[in-house]
Amino acid sequence: MQIEVSPQEPPERLDLYLSRCIEDISRAQIQRLIKADAILLNDQPVLASYKIQPGDRILVDPPEPEPAKANAEELPLTVAYEDADLIVVDKAAGMAVHPAPGVRQGTLVNALLHHCQDLSGINGVLRPGIVHRIDKETSGLLIVAKHDVAHRHLAAQLQAHDIERTYTALVWGNIKQDVGRIEAPIDRNPRNRKKMAIVEGGKEAATNFTVVQRFPYLTLLDLRLETGRTHQIRVHMLHHGHPIFGDPVYGGRSQTQGIKPDYRRHAKYLLSLIKRQALHARRLGFEHPRTGENMEFSSALPADLAAVVAAAYPEE
Repeated sequence: MQIEVSPQEPPERLDLYLSRCIEDISRAQIQRLIKADAILLNDQPVLASYKIQPGDRILVDPPEPEPAKANAEELPLTVAYEDADLIVVDKAAGMAVHPAPGVRQGTLVNALLHHCQDLSGINGVLRPGIVHRIDKETSGLLIVAKHDVAHRHLAAQLQAHDIERTYTALVWGNIKQDVGRIEAPIDRNPRNRKKMAIVEGGKEAATNFTVVQRFPYLTLLDLRLETGRTHQIRVHMLHHGHPIFGDPVYGGRSQTQGIKPDYRRHAKYLLSLIKRQALHARRLGFEHPRTGENMEFSSALPADLAAVVAAAYPEE
């Protein structure tokens, strides 16, 4: 990975800067890589305490990790449907989909390996069967393939935008139009690579939304993905001026000052009911890879999101 320090970056320790820019890596890990000369600055070894300057070229070239394999764990798992070809899982908020650096246990993959042994191997030993993902703190439905033939068939549907994925979200503000479409390219945030952003030249992304219910300072939406970029709905709604309620990463817990004073205490109460983004993968539709049957599944709002909606003030 090569990173060039932008002119807007203030002087900052190299290890702090890189721990902020690179996803899923700690400052201590960065320091170990620097000591091992796996991080070079302008093609030269560097100290962790070096203060970055605009135009610096940083090459991060960590050694290949030791092969790892996810372990089976007996964890709570809600299966909406299962047959010899696939599983539809209703994932709880707070569970990562698959292991990643620093997260080796407690994931959906760990739970699936305990539930069944026949998962496709297309995505390797850390992501067996995973056709598509949802964020750790997003709840709801996703498909898991049990063998490679099913995986390829489902992945082709995903690539062709033939898998219907509908989410329910509660967002800040009152969206006036009943339906809408957001089209804006998404890529890593150049100033914070742990986040995504609207970036010129990024990957194309499109999200369609329909208003379900309006509240005085919130709107309940159904959203349908045309593409599946990382954090797509969260980034698109922030870009649209209506961040997801409760989202700690994309401005969803800091909007209370932008609403009428009469509603601020109520908004803070609603935020106390949910510790994550108010986003739920509610509906999933696809063609069965073996039978060709049209499969459709839906998931009720989880308790935390349902509580927020129930306690929201009715529309004025």
